[in-house]
Amino acid sequence: MANAFDKYLSSLELNDPASIDEIENAEKTLEVTLPSSYKEFLRTSNGAEGDIGENFYLMLWKVDELAELNEAYGVDEFAEGLLLIGSDGGDIAFGFDKRTAMMNIIAVPFIGMSLEEVKRAGGDFVDFLKNLYEGAEF
Repeated sequence: MANAFDKYLSSLELNDPASIDEIENAEKTLEVTLPSSYKEFLRTSNGAEGDIGENFYLMLWKVDELAELNEAYGVDEFAEGLLLIGSDGGDIAFGFDKRTAMMNIIAVPFIGMSLEEVKRAGGDFVDFLKNLYEGAEF
């Protein structure tokens, strides 16, 4: 069965799917309900890495690494209300803005991370992938 995001993932190296238990454990640890389109992705591939579109590189972290990596990057200290889920492999992090009802996808620099530097990268996970695939800049 095809997912709404399949065409955007064709060049990425996909991992084995996350189990429902892994997703639920992460939600409990993070004290958040992850958006449904992102959970659907995790049930397809627990993280991914590679080119998306013609000009973008994307690293999506495994669900069981989210808490540890968010703590390591000091997200609660520098940009409370965000939940990072990956990066461009360089200086831009991607994540969810937990301060919004829809948990929009955001882009924020790793260096100088602050809520003032947050840019909207998509309304939901599929919209985010589409924006990257079509060459959006952050």
